[in-house]
Amino acid sequence: MRKINRLINLTLKDANILFDDSKNDLRALPKTVRLQILLVLSFIWTTVFSLYVFSYTTFAFGWAGLFLAHIGLIFAVYTTFKQFHRAEEKSASVFRTKNFDPFKIMVIVFVIVFIFVFSKGIEVLTSPNPNSYSIPYDGPSKSVFEKWLPFSKGK
Repeated sequence: MRKINRLINLTLKDANILFDDSKNDLRALPKTVRLQILLVLSFIWTTVFSLYVFSYTTFAFGWAGLFLAHIGLIFAVYTTFKQFHRAEEKSASVFRTKNFDPFKIMVIVFVIVFIFVFSKGIEVLTSPNPNSYSIPYDGPSKSVFEKWLPFSKGK
């Protein structure tokens, strides 16, 4: 458990170095320049990884996919950290403020449904029976050719 806590703290520290404005080495630069630097770095690392992994025929698609994934990851992590910092500054509970916004209610419902679906998936994956259906399935009753026969000329 101690190793997991150390790993979590190390991850948070590394993420704060990248995305926390007060701890980042680029804090003197404007936010737009910092974002541009992160995007250029993602461009460089995507190109290096794509040259190393993909063949010449799949290079363009692999590079484009990885670059879009890097941009999405940068924006997602940055937005997530900003939301957590804003929430920490405000730290007002929905139940205290009585601000039952429909979006907040939908988020709570989504989290509950997600937890239920995830736990049900874990339950299915850890069940001793690899086939989770109670009715055994022995395959289709007709072959592919028998299914296609009514639509062909040789009726």
